[in-house]
Amino acid sequence: MRRAPLRLTLTTVALSLATLASACAHNNITGPRVDLRAEPFLDTLQTRTFNFFWERTNAANGLTPDRWPSNSFSSIAAVGFALSAYPIGVERNHITRQQAADRTLTTLRWFYQAPQGPATTGVSGNWGLFYHFLDMNTGERFQTVELSTIDTALLLGGVLFCREYFDQANPTEASIRAYADSLYLRVDWTQATTPQTAPRISMGWRPESGWLTVSYNGYDEAMLLYVLALGSPTHPIDSTAWTAFTATNPWLTFQGQTHVNFAPLFGHQYSQMYIDFRGIQDAYMRGHGIDYFENSRRATLSQQSYAIANPAQFRDYSADVWGLTASDGPSDTILTLGGRPRQFHTYWARGAAANEIADDGTIAPTAAGGSVPFAPEIAIPALKNMRVKYGDALFSQYGFLDAFNPTFTDAGAARFGHVVGTLGWFDTDYLGIDQGPILGMVENYRTELIWKYMKKSPYIRRGLQRAGFTGGWLGT
Repeated sequence: MRRAPLRLTLTTVALSLATLASACAHNNITGPRVDLRAEPFLDTLQTRTFNFFWERTNAANGLTPDRWPSNSFSSIAAVGFALSAYPIGVERNHITRQQAADRTLTTLRWFYQAPQGPATTGVSGNWGLFYHFLDMNTGERFQTVELSTIDTALLLGGVLFCREYFDQANPTEASIRAYADSLYLRVDWTQATTPQTAPRISMGWRPESGWLTVSYNGYDEAMLLYVLALGSPTHPIDSTAWTAFTATNPWLTFQGQTHVNFAPLFGHQYSQMYIDFRGIQDAYMRGHGIDYFENSRRATLSQQSYAIANPAQFRDYSADVWGLTASDGPSDTILTLGGRPRQFHTYWARGAAANEIADDGTIAPTAAGGSVPFAPEIAIPALKNMRVKYGDALFSQYGFLDAFNPTFTDAGAARFGHVVGTLGWFDTDYLGIDQGPILGMVENYRTELIWKYMKKSPYIRRGLQRAGFTGGWLGT
């Protein structure tokens, strides 16, 4: 009986903070930002999210499930995020440095020794690249998934972070550095710049049909991929690739924010978890007078403004309930709710931008969680409010479940997850690729841990320089 007034008080206070922050952002009010790095909620959030990677990763081979508790294959991108989690766990005193080093070495050794080649089965990758999904136990290609260039890049983001973090002179950490070098240096990125896509990078390859003819083109999550491919000392792609990649960037205004638009927020988060783009610019951003970090801040602010405007009138959208990105969803169906037909989706790349609106009322907490460094004054209050407003239905064993949809209230129509009372639909799974940005980006906001060590990587520095980046920590 005593908890209801407390819930109301916390919600009201947090809503006021979020509304104030939104008003300041919308009206371009400048000045010192509120420092929320010591916020106790972030300790709880990071601890629970870290435990997902530590407890659910297969300790025998380092493979991390794509999702849990549903039975799942491993996502190689989730492995990259797990590798990134282990040093955070050390710094946050969740595990010892030796525990982290042992798990990291197991993972890197397994990936280096995993079979590679052009066969359709019995292998984990080819040309040093890896298949998008792997069997959790054998590590072999899952069904007929593609060899994924972006997911290999996200795996290597974690690998190279560990290369820099584990810098002590002992056999375990020396082996981590050696395996990290070997994994990165053997990737033949030139294979992915096919005649159909060159100088851009193809999204993937299947032994049954060859390279995909679609490439990463224009602002998206592939910045890290291009930096790694450009920075390789062994198999680098042509230096014109970055200019070709950015040539079709959509510089547009959405919700009062002018920036390179990309609707799902994961496109702003994945690369920037590993690379600190503050103060460094390529030719494109020099031409527009900002950097990619500021660009993503504007994208984050525009998403909150979109939720406040709520043009499709989805339930609960507000200054403290917002965030569209790729995530799970309730069902692939059309329901009439409140006298209005609504199209819903299961897994879908949701987002809101000037060039695309993909919205079915499903909010993913990772959208705000992965944007904490960009706009902490709106992202952290939103996360706190979502925890308070929806309670254990949303925030549980490993932090935030993947997604929720207050508009979807038909329990019988839900294909995945479940409808909880009058609150709406809630996922019952945690997704590794959405847990990772929450943990990593909150840590970057608090201590810059990943950014700090990745700045030491000669491969990252070379890739950025070949892409034409100058200024700030990178120099001229």
